[in-house]
Amino acid sequence: MDQKLLKLAPFLTALAAAAAWAAWLGWDQVRDVHPDGSVSGPYEAWQVVGLVLTLLVPVYWTASRRHVVAGALGTTAGLTFAAYVDWSDDGSGLYMIGVGMVMLGSLMATLAVSALIASLTGSRGGSRGGPRGGSTPGSA
Repeated sequence: MDQKLLKLAPFLTALAAAAAWAAWLGWDQVRDVHPDGSVSGPYEAWQVVGLVLTLLVPVYWTASRRHVVAGALGTTAGLTFAAYVDWSDDGSGLYMIGVGMVMLGSLMATLAVSALIASLTGSRGGSRGGPRGGSTPGSA
C-alpha cells in the first residue's frame, strides 16, 4: 500500500498544501489598519507558522521515503495554486509577483528541508520493504 501512496506523492502533497493554505490562511481576507494609518496583513505571523508546521508532515513523509523532489514539487504546486486562487481578485495585477515569490520560496524551502530530512533518516535502514541486514536472497 505504501508504494501506491508514494506514486501519488506529488498529488497528495499538493492537495495537502492547498488544504493547509485554506485552513490557515484562506479565511483571513481583511487587512489590519493601525491607528497611525499603516496597513498590514491580512495574515498574522502565527498563521504562517502554523501553515509551515502543518506542511512538515507531508514533506517529512515523502522525504523520509526518498521522494525528495516529488514532495517538494507537490507542496510547491499546492501552495502556488492556493496563492493564485486566494489572491487573484487583486485588481492591481501585482498578485502574480506574490504568487511567483510563493512558488520560488516554497520550492527552495521544501527542497532544502526535504534533502535534510532524507539525509537524517537515511541511517534508519536499507531499502524499504526489504529485509534488514546485508544481503538479499540470491546475492553473493
